[in-house]
Amino acid sequence: MIPSKKQNSICAVIPFYNEEKQINDVTENVLKYVDFVILVNDGSTDQSVNKLPTNDNIILLTHHQNLGKGAALKSGFKKSIELNTMITISIDGDNQHEPKFIPKLIEMTNQYDCVIGKRERNTTSMPIHRKLSNYLTSKILSLKTGTNILDSQSGFRSFRTNILPNVLPDYVGFEAESEMLIRICRNNYSIGFQKISTIYGNDDSKMKAIPTILGFIKVILKT
Repeated sequence: MIPSKKQNSICAVIPFYNEEKQINDVTENVLKYVDFVILVNDGSTDQSVNKLPTNDNIILLTHHQNLGKGAALKSGFKKSIELNTMITISIDGDNQHEPKFIPKLIEMTNQYDCVIGKRERNTTSMPIHRKLSNYLTSKILSLKTGTNILDSQSGFRSFRTNILPNVLPDYVGFEAESEMLIRICRNNYSIGFQKISTIYGNDDSKMKAIPTILGFIKVILKT
């Protein structure tokens, strides 16, 4: 069932690919803080879809093949725009973000056009290679945009939905999140940062180093 358009509604977009162990809990916990959830199944080949909770406030979009995180986010954001929501949250489907921070991101979105959940490097078990990658990409994006980007790779973000048509990504992979930050800055939209904690397990990340680095370089050079 697709929820009817509701003025001032808040939705969360959750892209996922083969998250059968996590997606039920993530969705249930996110639903505590938003009006509805847009789940984007990016070509999962496991039992993820069968693990989804039954709830009238869930919209499921499906890519029949794995297109990439950027493509999944774009599908979810376009649906949120179509539903005329007020605020759109993006949060990963792998349970690395704690939904309890959603109200803080929403509160800050009253002041900023986009709010990014800033992971605390000294207080999380973020693997060292990911700390280094995030540090370098954040610094490069800060130079590119002239804005101090504190956490470029965080997938936990809040947007005023009315800015999304102007910042939707063209890239389909993880680099799309950097592309969106560049577009946000070029449109002179404001960015805020909210400290969040992050949960890391065995770091079975779907972010593959070489393709992600190459994609990031393309974004920096061509966007």
